[in-house]
Amino acid sequence: MTDAVAGDVSIGIAANFTDAARELAKQFEAETGHTVSASFGSTGKLYAQIRNGAPFDVFMAADERRPALIEAEQAGVPTTRFTYARGKLALWSPASNVFDDAERYLAQQSFARLAIANPKTAPYGLAAKQVLERLDHWQTLQGKLVRGDSIAQTFQFVASRNAQAGFLALSQVKSWTGEEGTLWHVPEAYYQPIDQQVILLNRGADNQAAVAWINFLKSDTAIAIIRDYGYDTDN
Repeated sequence: MTDAVAGDVSIGIAANFTDAARELAKQFEAETGHTVSASFGSTGKLYAQIRNGAPFDVFMAADERRPALIEAEQAGVPTTRFTYARGKLALWSPASNVFDDAERYLAQQSFARLAIANPKTAPYGLAAKQVLERLDHWQTLQGKLVRGDSIAQTFQFVASRNAQAGFLALSQVKSWTGEEGTLWHVPEAYYQPIDQQVILLNRGADNQAAVAWINFLKSDTAIAIIRDYGYDTDN
């Protein structure tokens, strides 16, 4: 693609997908000549921004509920909504040997702070709440929970050791370049599936770069990158 027809796509992207999105954008730009402008945040806040007129062409959420609302509100292009990634929840601490039995660790509550994302705005926070409710710790842990506005902020709480451990996106832990720490892959039966959906917004309907991005997410190249970052896909 020549510069003469290259365009720009503005995307609102769920914070858990930051590292994967940056690699995807790099590959997409190399293949197409288009430019990606990405804004990262919690799904709930991005949805609110879109409803308030934020100039995004594409919305990549960490759930299926908000993109479905966008479609129902006729703010997105019908038939363009699909699941681009299925997220996985993990309990992680940057310190080694913090727990060998994560469920017992949560039950004993010997930590001072446990980080989760805000369940009202961040799907990974909602998943963490579902896990704690399943294990009957949600009420008893209220005094020790620290809530990040997004899963990205939640990760910072844990990585900086302001919280001893936290419920995070597995993809964030896989992207971590520091010490391996202590990790629990939360059984997927403990929380509702984190089906992360994308939708082309009305603003991007006639944007060649935006349409190209939607198509790129379905490509073998994109799917391989998404899987490398710890997500499942339908393909």
